[in-house]
Amino acid sequence: MIPADIDEEAVVEADPAARVRRLAEAKAMRIAEDYPARWVVGADTVVVIDGRILGKPASEKDAKKMLMRLSGRTHQVYTGYALVCTAQEKRFSEAVCTDVRFKDLNDHEIDWYVHTGEPFDKAGAYAIQGIGTFLVKSISGSYTNVVGLPVCEVIERLIAEGVVGWTAEGLN
Repeated sequence: MIPADIDEEAVVEADPAARVRRLAEAKAMRIAEDYPARWVVGADTVVVIDGRILGKPASEKDAKKMLMRLSGRTHQVYTGYALVCTAQEKRFSEAVCTDVRFKDLNDHEIDWYVHTGEPFDKAGAYAIQGIGTFLVKSISGSYTNVVGLPVCEVIERLIAEGVVGWTAEGLN
């Protein structure tokens, strides 16, 4: 994995699906400059509740506020992904949305979770694939989308583009 050095604040799309797609495209295009013959995957994820995008918490107080807002409610996780191969002049992007329902959280649970340090650098202040799994009552949609990359959709697109295919040994 190679982090793309882009200014995420420069993308001001209000629509979460459009925002994550544009960010994923910008990340993939930036890395594709250095690897033009390779297929590059870029991705970006946001959490949305009440029409408001929750990014990464800026502080402990911010993380607690986000988790309280998500407590006992359903929110959406949008991940945009982009596939780029500049040598082949191919570019594709899509956004995937998953509904996530949190359990009712009490102050003690929120304080404890925030003090684990896991909420920082995570959209919506939680990681479903880590300790934060205890926060999630249910999901509707792609689990890997909530983790940060909708793997099923990415592989389906790579197969559709002929980048990978099935052989007797498996996916190549």
